[in-house]
Amino acid sequence: YVRVPMADVAPMLAPEGVDDESLLFLTDILPTGWQGAEHCEIKGGEVIAVWGAGPVGLFAIQSAKIMGAERIIAIDTVPERLALARTYGATDIIDYAKEDVFERIKEISKGEGADGVIDCVGMEASAGHGVASLVNTIQEKLTSTERPYALMEAIKAVRPCGIVSVPGVYGGPIPVNMGMIVQKGLTMKSGQTHVKRYLETLTKLIQEGKIDMTSMITHRSTNLADGPDLYKTFRDKKDGCVKVVFHPN
Repeated sequence: YVRVPMADVAPMLAPEGVDDESLLFLTDILPTGWQGAEHCEIKGGEVIAVWGAGPVGLFAIQSAKIMGAERIIAIDTVPERLALARTYGATDIIDYAKEDVFERIKEISKGEGADGVIDCVGMEASAGHGVASLVNTIQEKLTSTERPYALMEAIKAVRPCGIVSVPGVYGGPIPVNMGMIVQKGLTMKSGQTHVKRYLETLTKLIQEGKIDMTSMITHRSTNLADGPDLYKTFRDKKDGCVKVVFHPN
């Protein structure tokens, strides 16, 4: 038996003819990516940059494409994820380990900056981007996983009066360049995902085949005992791992 809090509100009847894996990501990562893109107020023709081509980032890319973005920039360094980003609608790929993200976005946007930027990385953005010297007195009190490299890069790369969308998760206080936010007149949007709000819309898009739900599943298991090892594989981005799904017996 399973106890389901708010069972009169939260559960959704699964539509007939749709397999479990095609509905599984409605519980979190698909609505998160959708909300991240929706926060950018895409009307059509925009340049949207997405930091992180993990599962949420990949859904943000698909969502931005559906909403009508003209150029969608995927920023990551894992080859398998960047390849998926291209198939999901990214028009431009930036491997941050090989090129300057800010300069490339300036080139793509003809010097203006992206209309909207989406930080799908959050507190896992601990890879060095040459900004560790910023606000050292604050950063010395933070763990390395709480230094917002992706967020600072996004704030820098968005155009004046643009939108910074943050579906990525942060824990505790972080140093942010508030001066740049104010001087550029930026709008920042974040928050826990409103999953229930999007279920009907996204289910319809899945049924219409407009969202690719399952090709990002790279690892499957029927044994829950594999969980710790597969989580490490996902965390360390090994073996081409993008998403793990369990089908326990």
